[in-house]
Amino acid sequence: MTDEKKIKIEMETKEVDSAKKELKKTGAAKKHKQKERDLIKEMEAKLKAAQEESKQTYDRLLRVSAEFENHKKRLDRDMDEFRKFANESLIKEMLSVVDNLERAINSSSDAKQANSGLAEGVDMTLKEILKIFEKFNVKPIESLKKHFDPSFHQAVMTEETDDYTEHTVINELQKGYMMHDRLLRPAMVVVSMPNAKSNNEKKHRFLKSL
Repeated sequence: MTDEKKIKIEMETKEVDSAKKELKKTGAAKKHKQKERDLIKEMEAKLKAAQEESKQTYDRLLRVSAEFENHKKRLDRDMDEFRKFANESLIKEMLSVVDNLERAINSSSDAKQANSGLAEGVDMTLKEILKIFEKFNVKPIESLKKHFDPSFHQAVMTEETDDYTEHTVINELQKGYMMHDRLLRPAMVVVSMPNAKSNNEKKHRFLKSL
């Protein structure tokens, strides 16, 4: 074998070895890139899962915060209601005392030989009690000459009259009271009804005019 052939073979061998090394490097690089891609995908998946978990945790926190705020508002409303109406039972019991004082004043003013000093004392006592009522936002319901309202009035009688329109409160037998915006008790009232005789006469005149 000549030297030229030996050199040629050696060069070819080197080229083959170099090509093999290059192939190995390329394969290793491809594997490395694939590992990098797999690692990136894995990291992206973990990041997405962490973001989703964070979002769910934040949503739960918002719901719990909203529920807590609503619960706090309910407690505040209940406490406010309790403060406003804590004395409701006591006030209701005192209403009968006020009724008796009013009756005493009315009966003494009607009597011919009424003891004016006693009537004055009862009247002052009544005014003092009504002042206490006012401090607790207890107020009488204005009923006389008002249109009958079943939300505030309890009709115990009806009376035929031409002096008032139908369903007007013409007499108050017992006062009604409100505490803040709550009804303590309705007013017991007499309600007007149209006079049947007058109605018949009106109908008769109307028929005659036809």
